[in-house]
Amino acid sequence: MLVGNKSDLRHLVAVSTEDGKAFAERESLFFMETSALESTNVDNAFAEVLTQIYQIVSKKAVEAGDGAASAFPSKGERIDVKDDVSALKKSGCCSG
Repeated sequence: MLVGNKSDLRHLVAVSTEDGKAFAERESLFFMETSALESTNVDNAFAEVLTQIYQIVSKKAVEAGDGAASAFPSKGERIDVKDDVSALKKSGCCSG
């Protein structure tokens, strides 16, 4: 995942959105711009990272078959990342 931070500082941009997107596409990365100051896409960036990690681990467990799959839970619990992120935000995590 490629995250462009400080998107609120448009006048100081070192890498354009288009260049960031193009680089991410060439490298097969997910691209997102964030601003902690404006609270833009920060929660979404964390949620996307967690989602991608879960999908990769799940895929590897399935591909590994029965032998190596024992290292992974055979039945998982659904984790709603959006609810977890919202709870963190309400508790005041990371707010300036």
